[in-house]
Amino acid sequence: MHSHVTPFDLRAWKEGNRHDFRAGWQGGSPEFGAITLTCPLPRTSPESLVSEVRGERLPTASFEARGPHVEGMRLPGLNRSTLRVGDRMVYVTRNRFGATLEQRALEMRYAGDHYRLAALDQRGFVLSRAADDEDPGVRITVREGGRGKNRRLSVHVDGRAEGGDLSLALIFAGVDRSTLTRLGAVRAGVSRVTHFWTESQY
Repeated sequence: MHSHVTPFDLRAWKEGNRHDFRAGWQGGSPEFGAITLTCPLPRTSPESLVSEVRGERLPTASFEARGPHVEGMRLPGLNRSTLRVGDRMVYVTRNRFGATLEQRALEMRYAGDHYRLAALDQRGFVLSRAADDEDPGVRITVREGGRGKNRRLSVHVDGRAEGGDLSLALIFAGVDRSTLTRLGAVRAGVSRVTHFWTESQY
């Protein structure tokens, strides 16, 4: 069911030790209740890194990156990843060679709807659901602010959203989105070139 969503904040949290460390964002929405984003979940394999959103009235969303490349990562990245919301797979495509933020945006299909996720900068992004014959669409802006114990994740929704929209937006706060920005794309390109050159020397 689509509803208007009051702007809300999630606060940074962390707990546990080296072998069972958890961190992320916690808080609540007046319309959707308590929400916890864990990023990442405790590792079950050195080649798997998972972030997860759970909410009182939200479908659970998970974003998993798999492969040897995740061993040194703090958050799952976009390469070799799987995204689920509830019991549905979300199909994700992107233009790795796009020159602008819009060209580098993620295109997604979930529950028959088309979504687009674009970076605003390194600390913020926007998820948009395209309009159709029955609904004018929605735009969800998520931005990280503050420092230290005052870190917060601010969420603002333009339009009427349902739980799946919110889960899909929030899970990306637990993902390394750097390659969606211009600077991140340049760094990723340099890293790929360096890696290929190193491999060619053996």
